Amino acid sequence: MITIINYGSGNLQSLKNGFSKIGAEVLVTDQAQEIEEANALILPGVGAFGNAMHNLKQYQELIIQHIESGKPFLGICLGLHLLFSQSAETAEVPGLDVFPGEVIRLPPGKKIPHMGWNQLRISKNCPLLDGIGSEYFYFVHSYYVLPQERNIIAAVCDYGIDIPAVLCKDNIFATQFHPEKSGKVGLNILKNFVDFLG
Repeated sequence: MITIINYGSGNLQSLKNGFSKIGAEVLVTDQAQEIEEANALILPGVGAFGNAMHNLKQYQELIIQHIESGKPFLGICLGLHLLFSQSAETAEVPGLDVFPGEVIRLPPGKKIPHMGWNQLRISKNCPLLDGIGSEYFYFVHSYYVLPQERNIIAAVCDYGIDIPAVLCKDNIFATQFHPEKSGKVGLNILKNFVDFLG
């Protein structure tokens, strides 16, 4: 079962609807046992890093166990940020620390939030990007990630600076954009995640 973690900080219905459009059944839950039993986990996110980590604390160990077991994981937007060690938004609150690195605010002079459609520039092979080229995806965020491991960046978008847009490492995938709000090409991202399950 593909399981979406309901921790009070996500566009759960639109994400569930996106999977329904490609014929995939998903479970939206806040129950620890159902999260533990998931074949694949999705961590969506909208809002502030600190509040999200506070709400996520009860599931933190389950998420880490899931990832370390090699089962597929997808983080979306804030769900991507939470995978990192820390965020400038709430520096005193540690993240999940799956990826070493930090989340920083978009630089002065850039319109904040970064909102709208931006084109991907793919930099490495990633199952999430199968059949995807330089299409446009929908972004809305004020912070972006700086991974210490640069080789996990599978695609960037140009916002005057290169913003990591897709991360890919083994069974872990994450997008800065919202695939569920990115039309047909966004649904292809979700389908690729489902296909990765085999």
